[in-house]
Amino acid sequence: MTAELVRGQNHPLSQARLEIRITAGVPVVAGAALSDENGTARGDEWVAHPGAPTLPGIEVSRQAAADHRLAVDLAAMPEAVHRVNVLLALPSGAGGPLRFGAVTAPRAAVTGLDGTEIARYTLTGLDAESAVVALELYRRQGGWKVRAVGQGYAGGLAALFTDLGMPGAGELAGGIQEAVARGLARSVAAPPPRPADGDRTRRAAAPAAGADQPGSASRAADPVPPRPAHPYEASGPYAAQTPAGPGERGYEPTADSAQPTAATGSPIDYTHPNRGHATAPPPPPQAPPAPPGSPAPPVAGDAAGWSLDERLYNQVWGMFEDLARTAAAYRSAVDFADSRMEKELDQVLSDPRSRLGSSGDAAREAARAKRAQLVDQAAAVLDRDLAQLTAEAGVVEPAFPPAYARWDNPVWHGYRVPTEPPMALRLGDLHLPERPALRIPLLMRLPLERGLWIDSGPTAADVSALDSGELRQRAMETAVSVAARLLAAHPAGDFAVHVIDPAGSAARELAPLVRAGVLAASPATGAAGVTQALGGLTQRVDLVQMALRGGATDALPPGLDTARHLLIVNDFPHGFDDRAVTALRYLADEGPSVGVHLLMVADRQDAAAYGPLLDPLWRSLMRLTPVPDDHLADPWVGHAWTYEPSLVPPGSQVLDHVLAQVAIARTKIQ
Repeated sequence: MTAELVRGQNHPLSQARLEIRITAGVPVVAGAALSDENGTARGDEWVAHPGAPTLPGIEVSRQAAADHRLAVDLAAMPEAVHRVNVLLALPSGAGGPLRFGAVTAPRAAVTGLDGTEIARYTLTGLDAESAVVALELYRRQGGWKVRAVGQGYAGGLAALFTDLGMPGAGELAGGIQEAVARGLARSVAAPPPRPADGDRTRRAAAPAAGADQPGSASRAADPVPPRPAHPYEASGPYAAQTPAGPGERGYEPTADSAQPTAATGSPIDYTHPNRGHATAPPPPPQAPPAPPGSPAPPVAGDAAGWSLDERLYNQVWGMFEDLARTAAAYRSAVDFADSRMEKELDQVLSDPRSRLGSSGDAAREAARAKRAQLVDQAAAVLDRDLAQLTAEAGVVEPAFPPAYARWDNPVWHGYRVPTEPPMALRLGDLHLPERPALRIPLLMRLPLERGLWIDSGPTAADVSALDSGELRQRAMETAVSVAARLLAAHPAGDFAVHVIDPAGSAARELAPLVRAGVLAASPATGAAGVTQALGGLTQRVDLVQMALRGGATDALPPGLDTARHLLIVNDFPHGFDDRAVTALRYLADEGPSVGVHLLMVADRQDAAAYGPLLDPLWRSLMRLTPVPDDHLADPWVGHAWTYEPSLVPPGSQVLDHVLAQVAIARTKIQ
């Protein structure tokens, strides 16, 4: 039976290996500070945080998130550690709330490896605090107990660490926030909040519940986002500035949010934007009954949602999360097996009587055998889960609509211009080293909430041996692929693409767009062309913002294009003066809220001469690479995922076919 703790209450812990699950209404930082018998944390090496997530006996998340799972092994705690303080903090400078009193009360639960709750505590009564000690695990008469603490600090992590007696508290707090900012900058944005677990019927792959991991937790479906009928209506995305999901820039839910999360216990509004009644979406298709003892066969669209597109989108994100947690469980099991073997070997070597001779050899062999057994158990569960996800990917991929499909999918050969945009767009594929062949589509919600930056410089994981010129060409090909997808995903006339190519070096890569006549204007070249292109888009942003702020959208110039706009900038910063750089920063910050989006093709090393001037620009964009690179992190456990762009197969005519359809549709509405 679960113990519902109140502040100051304690509860005994009968298990050494536990999970601490944190649920919050907004992304929070989770960490743990170890302390001695006097309650003192002796230094930075006694704190597990996103920048240093692993300590003996504990592992925390690598980035800010609305949900966390902290792995704890009390038997592996050093003898000098008498307390484990579980810490929560709000990330600074991320555009979110700055105090816990403005958000839903966080909840902390201590669970066993099977997911059964042992004790839980809801942190109520917080106000101006931005950091809090949620729980304390402490030694008591040879055992361990958990205490509900709920001690908040208006001074943030610096004040919390100072209270723990830690030297250099301010420097450590700043370093943690910097690590969180770096994690957010490379993180794949999570989908919007989902309803309670029971509302999602998709079968989730169970995480590797080997020697040290919990069983799987069911996940809920993403709510269907309302889509306005016209971009300049009072309820449109330009006026409302569509909120981002957890992990995205600008995400700032409150207790009064229009879409309540599962953490609040409020129902999700599944009202479809084109239906006048508020009812739940139809149930997803059910898999046919499977033979006893075997898993049910996967079904495409096996998730909640009104349309197949919505169900497929929710299903892909469920697969993404399943694979992230399954891999995390396997890696944690291997780490535990390694640490256990090392501990047993240390015990053997510490005893002179067993250090040498047959008894020592037998003890070493037994430790290695235990390690191999634990790893084999975890690998068996991993293989089972990966096989299930691979089978699911095999039925989902052929069912994708064009916006979600690879360029080699036959669905593109029957492409017709849509009458309304989809929920999301495929930007590429993600995979982990445990199973590189299992690819998860990287689906980004529409409309775009942040710009894109395609890095044309060398990457750490680049093994293609491409020279700098070839990398720039591949980067521009990736940009053209993304632009073509955006054009193909929107109704005719609803999306416009502009290009700035100061030196005209990307003529070959831009040829499909130019040849089809789908660009809003010829690629801008030279200083005058750059100035004219940037001036036109910044003026559009200014006009729409002034109209929205003044409530006078009907006063906009009659000739103003109401379409969304994408600006492709090639070979930055060559050919750009300070005024052009300032204009680009303005478009990156202010453009998305009024339908102007930025796609930059640049090598960041080339911009080093600008120093910190361009750092805010790079941080505001989502980095993609033209070659495989492991720079993206998931929003759940922070794995480094290898990203591969979605490019047209060599020799394929599918891009010309799609762009021709777009051009014909645009001609008909003119």
